[in-house]
Order: sequence, then structure tokens, then C-alpha cells
Amino acid sequence: MNVLVVVAAFVICWGTLAWLLRRGKFLPMDHPNNRSLHVTPTPRIGGLGIMAGVLVAAVWLTNADLLPVVLAVFVLAAVSVLDDVRGLPVALRFMVHFAAAAACLFALGLTGWTWLLGMLIVVWMTNLYNFMDGADGLAGGMAAIGFGALSAGAWLGGDSGLAAFCAAITAAALAFLRFNFPPARVFMGDVGSIPLGFLAASLGVAGIQQHIWPWYFPLLVFLPFIVDASVTLLRRALRGEKIWQAHRSHYYQRVVLLGASHRQLALAAYFLMLAGAGGALALLAAPQYTAWLLALWLAPYFLIFLIIDWRWYRTRNEH
Repeated sequence: MNVLVVVAAFVICWGTLAWLLRRGKFLPMDHPNNRSLHVTPTPRIGGLGIMAGVLVAAVWLTNADLLPVVLAVFVLAAVSVLDDVRGLPVALRFMVHFAAAAACLFALGLTGWTWLLGMLIVVWMTNLYNFMDGADGLAGGMAAIGFGALSAGAWLGGDSGLAAFCAAITAAALAFLRFNFPPARVFMGDVGSIPLGFLAASLGVAGIQQHIWPWYFPLLVFLPFIVDASVTLLRRALRGEKIWQAHRSHYYQRVVLLGASHRQLALAAYFLMLAGAGGALALLAAPQYTAWLLALWLAPYFLIFLIIDWRWYRTRNEH
């Protein structure tokens, strides 16, 4: 039964995107600008396929424990569709993100300071996933690898329903990658990146709350996105820049601007993602090494950032 729901999520996502792309002239397009990495107008409806697969999985599994997460996700997806098509004020979007996180985590049983902290984490993850959706294959690969790791962690923790749901998200992400791997025929759009970021955070918190995995497990699984987006936001804030505005100062964006192709970036990112996911799963079997391995996993990222910064400023000085 669980295998069938995973297959169904893959097929539904693939079929939805294939059908939508045949109606290209009616689709909302992402037009290139001075803050983007692409050079040709590209439809930004890939998230509709992913959400179609997630919806099928949610209905098929009918897991009451996941109901607050699923309801919040589709509220966010509906608002994000409007944002992709018509554009919504930043304040309104953030209000919806906070309301969805607050209601979802309260329904999952969080209260007091843990509820407040969890809400901030969920809203940040929701938006950082959107920030990191700016290169072909990147956010889709993170979804496939990240939710695949969550599925394995849930299975090891004895929650087959959560494992199947996460595996279905992985399957939908893989179907999306068929159309998004460089060169991309479709982008994820807010309708995909916002709900996926929310799912990553809320399912991570739910797993901690239900003692399926420790706190560091979802952190390590999604570490490549978390570190890049968090460091970039902090740097922009310290420079007094408007952190909610579009920009090209993420490290993954600078890698492309320095000359790497989208395919090279995606493959390098997949390696980091797989290493983080593998490390997270390994720690489930050897939790006594948590502190050492967390430090070990963080150190390479900051070394990579230093190298990118050095090359970036050297290139700028040469010109």
C-alpha cells in the first residue's frame, strides 16, 4: 500500500506538469532580471505538480497525526499560487506564514516558549527554502534528498505513516526534477518552495515532538540550505540591506556568477546534501558522537564560503 502511494505521487506530479507545459502560453512566467540567474522566460508552476502529488499522498494515507501539517501546507500553497500569478504584499505573505505555523504547531501539541521558538523556526525554514530556489535543479534536489532522509529516519523510528508521506514527497520531487534539472523547462515557484519549506520544518518539529528523531536530525538533513540562507541573511542585515528584497548574494548564486554551470552547481549541491543526510542517519545509530559530528559537518561549509568569498572579491578587484 505504501509503495503504491509513492508511485502515485510520482505519476501524478509528472502527469500534472506534462499537461500544464502543453498550455505554455497561459502559464505565469518567470522573466529574467538583474537579480536572477536564468536568461530565458520560464514557467513557474512546477510546485503545482509537487502539491498534486502531496495531496494524493495525504488523502491516500489519511494520517490524523499529519492533518494539521497538511491543512497548513495547502493554505500556504493557495496563497502562494496567488502570489505567483498576481503578486501579494510581503506583509500579507508573512502574516499567512506566521498564522499557518502558529496554528499547525499548536495543533501538534507545542505550547509556551517551545511553541514560540518552533513558530520562528518554521517561518524561517519556509522562507529560506524560497530564497534557495534560484538555480536549476537545486530546490528540487534538496526536496528529493531531504525528504528521502526524513522518510528513512521515520521508518527507523517506527512511524510507517510519516515514512510513507515523506517518501511520497520525495517521489513528487523526483518527478519535478525531470522537468527542472538543468536546463530547466519549469521552475518551482512559490507554490512549491513555500509549502516544501514549511513541510521540512513542521515535519521535523513533529518528529522531535513525537520522539521519532532527535533535534539535530532534521537540522543536518537540510543543512546545506539552512547554512547558506542563514549566513547570507545575517551578512545582508549587518550591511543594512533590505533582507526581504530579491538579490544575488547567496553563495550558490555566486558560484554560478563565478562561472559554474547550473548542472555543476546542482551536482555539487547534491553531494553536500547526500553527505548531510548520510551523516544525520549515521548519528541516529551513534548519538554519543553528536557534538563532534555537528562541528565536523559545519566546518566544511564555512571553508567553502571562505573560498567562494575569496574568489568573488578577487574577481571583482580584477575588473
